[in-house]
Amino acid sequence: MMIVQKNRGKLILGLFLSCVLLATTHVFAQQDAQYTQYMYNTVSVNPAYAGSRGHLSIAALYRNQWVGLDGAPETQTLNLHTPMGYRGVGLGISIVNDKIGPTSETYFDVDFSYTIQTSFDAKLSFGLKASAHMLDIRFSELDEFEIDPQLQAQQDIRNRFSPNIGAGVYYHTDNFYAGFSAPRILETTHFDESSVSTAREQINWYFITGYVYDINPFLKFKPTVLTKLVQGAPLQVDLSANFMFNEKFIGGVAYRWDAAFSGLFGFRISDEMLIGLAYDREITDLGATTFNDGSFEIILRYDFIRNVSNLKSPRFF
Repeated sequence: MMIVQKNRGKLILGLFLSCVLLATTHVFAQQDAQYTQYMYNTVSVNPAYAGSRGHLSIAALYRNQWVGLDGAPETQTLNLHTPMGYRGVGLGISIVNDKIGPTSETYFDVDFSYTIQTSFDAKLSFGLKASAHMLDIRFSELDEFEIDPQLQAQQDIRNRFSPNIGAGVYYHTDNFYAGFSAPRILETTHFDESSVSTAREQINWYFITGYVYDINPFLKFKPTVLTKLVQGAPLQVDLSANFMFNEKFIGGVAYRWDAAFSGLFGFRISDEMLIGLAYDREITDLGATTFNDGSFEIILRYDFIRNVSNLKSPRFF
């Protein structure tokens, strides 16, 4: 029974990869890595966030999507960002590795931001992102995913390099934030026109916003929204609602429109360190299959706070 389910899993993933690689024409709407805990990983989608926490911040995230399905998406992210000695300037560095089946992509990003004070407690930041993109496609491994033979006959692609740039704006007060960004602006074509297939990287537009409500001295409530728009793909809307109790424990739920429900849990080990966990359950036909155990995500963030004694309360965004 397990062998039958595993083969069915490979067959469905093979159909998915066929759509991604598309053996007869062009592939559009290649999408950036997906995150459920985007509220703790904002710098990955908006360079203007770099340095906004007021101190050096390092975060590492791991996501395993559609557990039980061979070759399903897997993402690792590492980023750090900090304000600089020059007033209003922030810098950041990110590495994102995204895998699905025989394909893998790695982004090396450098973020720059400049922040202006618009009022007593409000700031507006402008950001730029420079990226180096490395693409691997191992066509020689496609036989195990039951892909079109024309693709299996293609030459493997190893460490194909392409540059990119991105931009964003980010506004925040003590309780509210909103940002608009496009992390990859250049629409890079990854295959030659003479090839069996071509893949063109489309612009992913992001809008993120949230508000922190102080319900009482011990409880905070933060609803957030992330919207992603890319040509050739459905509009993606992520809604989440998190509660923080006693500045330590975080719990909440999230909904990805027509795609998944999620449970979120976080624990602030100290004022400097946060660990967050998320579990997604698909509500599509893929989620109804017995070989898909959902998606898991974990993030660990550490803030190098210079003077904890002067910190009123940890930032909730």
